Amino acid sequence: MAEHTYRVLVRGRFADLTDDQRVTLRDRLKGFDFLRDAGFSEEGALTYDEKLDFFSYRVILSAAEKPDEAGLRRAATALDSLGVDFQGLKAKVTDMDEMKVNRPKRLGSVRHHG
Repeated sequence: MAEHTYRVLVRGRFADLTDDQRVTLRDRLKGFDFLRDAGFSEEGALTYDEKLDFFSYRVILSAAEKPDEAGLRRAATALDSLGVDFQGLKAKVTDMDEMKVNRPKRLGSVRHHG
């Protein structure tokens, strides 16, 4: 099976956060630039807002294995490293090698006669 490049978006909810965990998560938001830091990358990016309810994790994977399972594992590892509980992880996978590139359609060809 050929190796493909996948964008995996994992979504979930924080669960049973303590006051200390809330402080740690909010401190992590300081200096966070959503446009710069929240895109898909091979390192993976965990994003959430001040409400500390829902989160998302974006990662690019190049693999022949099941990208949804790999994305869920990577998200769980990132959350575990922060020492927080979570629930309801769901992964959405986009195979970048099978996406069609939409090119502008020509509205008619213009011919120059010289």
